[in-house]
Amino acid sequence: MDKGGREKGFSGVVYFVGAGPGDPGLLTLKGAWALASADVVIYDYLVAKEILSHAGEDTELIYVGKMGGKASMPQKEINDLIVKKAKEGKFVVRLKGGDPFVFGRGGEEAMALTAKEIDYEVIPGVTSATAVPAYAGIPVTHREYASAVAFVTGHEDPTKEETSVDWEYLSRFPGTIVILMGIMRIRENADALISGGMDPDTPAGVISWGTTPRQRSVFGDLEEIADIVEEEGIEAPAVMVVGEVVDLAEGLSWFEYQPLFGKKIVVTRTKKQAFELSDHLKSLGAEPVSLPTIEIVPPQSDGAIIEAIKNLKDYDIIVFTSPNGVGTFFEYLDGENLDGRSLGGIDVAVMGAGTARALQEFGILADIMPDDYIAEALAEAIIEAGEGDLSGSRVLLFRAEGARKVLPELLTGAGAEVDDVTAYRAVCPEISKDEVVEALDGADLITFTSGSTAKNFKELIEKHGILDEADFTIPPAASIGPITTEVAEGVGLKVAAEALDHTVFGLVGTIMEYFMGPPPEQLIGMSMGPGATRGTRKPAGGKGKRRR
Repeated sequence: MDKGGREKGFSGVVYFVGAGPGDPGLLTLKGAWALASADVVIYDYLVAKEILSHAGEDTELIYVGKMGGKASMPQKEINDLIVKKAKEGKFVVRLKGGDPFVFGRGGEEAMALTAKEIDYEVIPGVTSATAVPAYAGIPVTHREYASAVAFVTGHEDPTKEETSVDWEYLSRFPGTIVILMGIMRIRENADALISGGMDPDTPAGVISWGTTPRQRSVFGDLEEIADIVEEEGIEAPAVMVVGEVVDLAEGLSWFEYQPLFGKKIVVTRTKKQAFELSDHLKSLGAEPVSLPTIEIVPPQSDGAIIEAIKNLKDYDIIVFTSPNGVGTFFEYLDGENLDGRSLGGIDVAVMGAGTARALQEFGILADIMPDDYIAEALAEAIIEAGEGDLSGSRVLLFRAEGARKVLPELLTGAGAEVDDVTAYRAVCPEISKDEVVEALDGADLITFTSGSTAKNFKELIEKHGILDEADFTIPPAASIGPITTEVAEGVGLKVAAEALDHTVFGLVGTIMEYFMGPPPEQLIGMSMGPGATRGTRKPAGGKGKRRR
């Protein structure tokens, strides 16, 4: 069987998939399934990288998008490419921004397939016509203000001799008008509505880069909106909304009021671990950018691991200091045809809630976990569990190569016999200069969740000579705890914020405080993680104030 459950010799099929308006979270579940099954993805401009990550590692990705109205490939060639790949027996995904059948030329491409008797399916996407206004606080329909909505292209096919949009009719339309792809002709479109008889004072709004951290919204009367757009430097992609519902944005706006809205924050964790921090930041309006400065690889020799696994019964305590150690341990345990039952009678100590969660996924609950997630506190907790004397106890440390020596030293000092086994190595991955510069360009903050992420980051920028760039500055850093701060500052990096709670959740709260100031007095001592405060906004329900 081939990818997607198809047998060899299967004739090709094309899925038209709507990627949504920009926020990768708006991709549909069926769209994600199609991407994961695809042999080929032919995608447009504005498709987020996170959406492309749903495709398999061996999937062929072909960019054919348009930017500023200029196509990288003529439409006929795009049609021919889709047909060609399908005739090769491929599972083809034609990935288009928004919804493929709403001003997306999906209908034209489907007709090309029909002409060649090629099977296709359509997976609709969330259209920018409704999503972008919603992210700006504009309901396109409302019982009191608009019971109808019209979607209009603001930029028709330039080869057409005359417009097929009846602007005079639209000027009398009893509802909301949403104009897509009209930023280049906003003045002409507004004038056409006014010339047709629409009140020049009609509320109008333009939202640029809607549903993304780059979103910007401007509002005014119809007769002045073009001037406002020009003065504010609003650029494509943009959606224009005309109608009484626009005035509701002042009270209903939510997206641009998120506490970290518009902040570009660099995440240096491994690709597998970055999602936890990135998801928290994204939920608060930030633009998290992945720049993995560490990669987890096996130790140069696994002899010590195998020896420890085979002799688990000889240990009284096993210590995990990271989820990576937990994962490696159970991988080797499985390799010896063993499972969690092998830990019966052994006390398990962990450093941090994340490590405890990783352990719990294998059905094991941690016996010892300190309140403070540093080696000194972990050693103290283990010694306290042994009532101050670990004489005669054998302890297995299962952790990263090059970890601090303080933990085994303190345990040995309490009488324990310690085997410090290297479970994995955290190395600096191969990242190009362009990738580093792109991630750091315009960044407001960079996060470090371990000393290795900071040390390797410094190695990367030195390797590529980025510090030699006259106009380049490294953003300030947020650290997960004092040990990470010590390493970062030791290699010359500026740490502007340090988490008091040495967890990802605590780091997010510290980042919020860094940008927003200390929490309200009633929240002092409480977690400042996601959702603790969402920023202030004006009360909903009334009409907003427009610029005049």
